[in-house]
Amino acid sequence: MSRPIDILLKRVRGHQRVPSDSKEFLEVTKRDALRLLENDLDHLLLSALPEKRASLQQEMARFVDLFGRFLQEEGPSIDWDKIQKLPENAVMDYSKLKSPSNDKVQMMLDKLVVVKLNGGLGTSMGCHGPKSVIPVRSDLTFLDLTVQQIEHLNKTYNANVPLVLMNSFNTDEDTEKIIRKYKGFRVQIYTFNQSCFPRICRESFLPIAKDCNVEKDIEAWYPPGHGDFYDTFRNSDLLKQFIDEGREYCFLSNIDNLGATVDLNILNKLVGEECLDKPVEFVMEVTDKTRADVKGGTLIQYENKLRLLEIAQVPKERVDEFKSVKTFKFFNTNNIWAKLDAIDRVCRHHTLNMEIIVNNKTLENGLRVVQLETAVGAAMKCFDGSIGINVPRSRFLPVKKTSDLFLVMSNLYNLKNGSLVMSPQRMFPTTPLVKLGENHFGKVKEFLGRFANIPDIIELDHLTVSGDVTFGRGGTVIIIANHGDRIDIPAGAILENKIVSGNMRILDH
Repeated sequence: MSRPIDILLKRVRGHQRVPSDSKEFLEVTKRDALRLLENDLDHLLLSALPEKRASLQQEMARFVDLFGRFLQEEGPSIDWDKIQKLPENAVMDYSKLKSPSNDKVQMMLDKLVVVKLNGGLGTSMGCHGPKSVIPVRSDLTFLDLTVQQIEHLNKTYNANVPLVLMNSFNTDEDTEKIIRKYKGFRVQIYTFNQSCFPRICRESFLPIAKDCNVEKDIEAWYPPGHGDFYDTFRNSDLLKQFIDEGREYCFLSNIDNLGATVDLNILNKLVGEECLDKPVEFVMEVTDKTRADVKGGTLIQYENKLRLLEIAQVPKERVDEFKSVKTFKFFNTNNIWAKLDAIDRVCRHHTLNMEIIVNNKTLENGLRVVQLETAVGAAMKCFDGSIGINVPRSRFLPVKKTSDLFLVMSNLYNLKNGSLVMSPQRMFPTTPLVKLGENHFGKVKEFLGRFANIPDIIELDHLTVSGDVTFGRGGTVIIIANHGDRIDIPAGAILENKIVSGNMRILDH
């Protein structure tokens, strides 16, 4: 991937003479790029409605800041040789956390806010509208299950834990309509919108938008990743409201992670009987890394602070080391607990310095654009007293593909008060590895059309399905391909009440 300065220099290649002081030349080029962008944004703001101009100016100022930091970045943000060994107390073992006594739980919950990242669409799974409204279990959506979980907490402990949804311009309108149905529930629901930033052209480094009306050209705008949470949460005034109410922490997670429920043992460590003398400002839930997670972010100690390391920050020659389960044992679940007054402080003091993710995209019209994004976990290094907690794998149950949907719809899990709990009939706690072919199972409608019902997978270890396969309603079919073996089932074959094992290719005659 080219750095911004490399791209900018390509634009002036026609000039044969280069200033003798190349560093000065680069600085001038950077300043020019920033000035041109600011001029374009000023012109763009003239098209905004007068009543929206002030908030848009604030938003564009944040984008200019992000773009300016992007121009200043030179090379990897991590010097690999400076990575330190994780201190012994950096990652706590969840199994050693103590449960709170029942009479303390209400007090603890009244210090908590639950935030769900709700900016994504369901398009990758073939669905329209917000991803949070895809039915995942018993016709209940991600949002339904989240509301059920929090209402159960509030009823059980006579508490008042609010639910906050961070929407994007893609999901806000639909979400506002949908949440009306929860008015009778014992959950207060608040919403705010993350930023709406302009996509920039990869060649000119200028916004491709011609108008501030997002609806006119929705492809010209983007939500800049969940690292945008801190500033937009504070700017929404919700942060101040919750601090004034005496709340101390927020628990933040992706709405499609069905394992991310409020955990009283972790909360007890933060505000209960087990809380430390020095407040913990930031907790990242991590879990043991498996072969399926080798590309995911991990925890490192760097410059005497705990921080998130993503694969994009890793030098090419170190990628295999990064993927090693032995070297980096933990995997970021993106379940975050953060102290509210600490969020307020880092935003006020402008000390949030998250690594920038450069997301290159090509639009349908062939135009190549750049999106600048940040990740919520990258803020860890900006807080004091950050820790990791090594949680059970059950707290990481994301639904990104129909393969994940297959698992959560199956008898592998029982539904209890909005939470999915692994069936006690499962003899081992690991989830099966399921791979369903994208061509025939990639979209939710296709996926549901190929299963009359989800089969019994209590004892399943590994299932890979490719090709035009449909699963019927009854019967038992057991297919066992031992390690290194292969079984091919021909097109049109119907298996009912059969056991197929060994190493064979069943061919058409």
